Amino acid sequence: MTSSNQQNISKHFLTIVVAFQVILYLSMFLNLSTVRIVIGAAYLTLIPGLIITKLLKLDNLGTIESIIYTVGFSIAFLMITGLIINQFGYLAGLNSPLAALPLSLFINTIVLIGAAATYFLRNRPKATSSSWENTLSRSALPLALLPVLSIVGVYFVNATGNNMVLLIMILAIAAVFTVSVFSKGTKSHAFYAFAIAMIALSLLMHVSLVSNYILPYGGDSPVELFVFRGTELNSHWNPIFSPADEAYGRYNAMLSITILPTVYSNVLGMDPTWVFKLIYPLIFTLVPVGLYLLWHPYIGKKLGFIAAFLFMAQLTFFTEMLALNRQMIAELFFVLLLLTLLTPKLSQGSKFVAFALFSFGLIFSHYALAEIFLFFIFAAWAVSTFYIKRPSFNLQLSFVVFFFVAMFLWYIYVSGGVVFDSFVSFTGYISAQFGDFFNPASRGQAVLTGLGLASSPSTLNTISRGFAYLTEIFIVLGGIALIRKKTPFRFARDYAVFSVLALVFLVFLTVIPGLANALSMTRFYHILLMILAPFCAVGMWMLTQYLTKHKRQLLFSVLVVGVLVPYFLFQTNFVYEVAGNESWSVPLSGYRMTSTLLYGHCGYIDALSVQGAKWVSANVPYEYNIHADNGLYTSLTAYGLVYRGYIKELTNATHLYGGQFAYLSYITINYEQATSNGTIPRLLNQTDVVYSNRGSEVYFVPMP
Repeated sequence: MTSSNQQNISKHFLTIVVAFQVILYLSMFLNLSTVRIVIGAAYLTLIPGLIITKLLKLDNLGTIESIIYTVGFSIAFLMITGLIINQFGYLAGLNSPLAALPLSLFINTIVLIGAAATYFLRNRPKATSSSWENTLSRSALPLALLPVLSIVGVYFVNATGNNMVLLIMILAIAAVFTVSVFSKGTKSHAFYAFAIAMIALSLLMHVSLVSNYILPYGGDSPVELFVFRGTELNSHWNPIFSPADEAYGRYNAMLSITILPTVYSNVLGMDPTWVFKLIYPLIFTLVPVGLYLLWHPYIGKKLGFIAAFLFMAQLTFFTEMLALNRQMIAELFFVLLLLTLLTPKLSQGSKFVAFALFSFGLIFSHYALAEIFLFFIFAAWAVSTFYIKRPSFNLQLSFVVFFFVAMFLWYIYVSGGVVFDSFVSFTGYISAQFGDFFNPASRGQAVLTGLGLASSPSTLNTISRGFAYLTEIFIVLGGIALIRKKTPFRFARDYAVFSVLALVFLVFLTVIPGLANALSMTRFYHILLMILAPFCAVGMWMLTQYLTKHKRQLLFSVLVVGVLVPYFLFQTNFVYEVAGNESWSVPLSGYRMTSTLLYGHCGYIDALSVQGAKWVSANVPYEYNIHADNGLYTSLTAYGLVYRGYIKELTNATHLYGGQFAYLSYITINYEQATSNGTIPRLLNQTDVVYSNRGSEVYFVPMP
């Protein structure tokens, strides 16, 4: 972007903001739903953050960095303004402060004031670099076909069960990566960032869009949707969850799944499910792009792209994370906090303001990731101050204290302190596990698998683990090279300290019984890859340097592609689907999955399950009066909005008494109807079927 273009945009910025607001209001009052969603989503996600970026005079950021900072500031702004009107709206007589009209008026008023401030207080903007490094060449535009293939492929899967387009999409991603690695020289920053964004979006959408409902994948999205709908339906967020429940209270304390999605849903008139299925993955797409920006100053553009591909290729990124909406938002702030701390482009004043806003964003979004970040910055500050004895210019004590105070004030005083109570309970749980220190099973199945101590179910699975182990080995080699200072790559001291701490944390997860189970090892590893992924590329580079003095670049490219492409094809379950083996990918293999795997392990929710759950919610006096099967953890919670504490789990030992109900979802109906000693035959003998749509059923025991 040239200096003259920047000046023109700055000059007309207030006009642009007013135009956005007028279009948004017109679309709301004229019920132009598509215009309202598209214009409103762009407005909410970009304009507030762009104003903050201008007010902080962050004109020296590159185009890609500016986009990520803009989105981060906007998300933090929406949570903070939503919290303000929620807590103080009663002063203006608002009983439903988060309803569309009062919420949009409040947000638009603040945005308009901010836009006016940027107009009247602005200085001439500094020219942002407009060199070839920051421009996107036409050769990169075909990469936009990747998400098109993803969306079209999911449509065919949903409509016909044909997964051929999705298989082509996965091969196309592998081909793009291969060509980029083997290409001579390096591409521009814009090319790599755009390629990362397109790959991330394709992978996320091919899972997110596989049905019209959320896909839990063993995650927390049903409860997240439950607390979101509670806020959205009331147009008000209650900090105290009732009835008292520590687990639900923790979810309810996170503004990332209460106030933030309510802002999007109510202002845009958007179905709550699609806020999670569309808006959140689009935001999450920026995380690997931000990581690339964090890494490339240390390892170069091509190796930064390779590291980002490893991060995206790992299964957790495009499956489990889509069922963890609060963590998707939190990871954006995690990356932005690292960028803010480590970038030399920010003045000290701007750095602190940005750090404060992103800190609130992380604290409001995910308690566990906030605690992990606090561990990293405190330990890094302590190492720099007391071990290296050279205090860090970037990581000052004031930053650590600010984050600590903000985090514990929020977690102690919000939701009756349930987040803080859970932290105390967790430390007690870890202490109790030390009695099993010499029992490998206490580390959990994922840790045992990662260490190669768990049995493999098939030959292909063994090969898949082999490629995963190779990536771990190269990360360790890269870390050793960093510690021994045997690498030509020069990491900033603070990042080097973070990296060593991440390796230590990984060792703790393996050594300390029960620690990995607190969040799940797959999620811990995904988080640590945000710091450690570059060392996989560094480890590969160091190995090629050791093996040969000739054609090192070619050997390095062969090694990278030979390890990461098969790793990617196994992680996406492409290999399992093509080979006809058991696959855990719903978009690729849902058509041939057993009901136990699809509805049980993956938590698949279909229209019949949703209809049954809504019928229960509307017609059954369910408080402590109903038993349910796996639907308890999926459709009943997410779409029936039935609090789990009111429901008892249905087992083979369940005996219903007069006046009690039982909810059965497809998995139970399909699996147990043919068995003679299952739950259904006994229920049929003692109950009446009061609801059935062939995908869910409700049984009732009449009063004697």
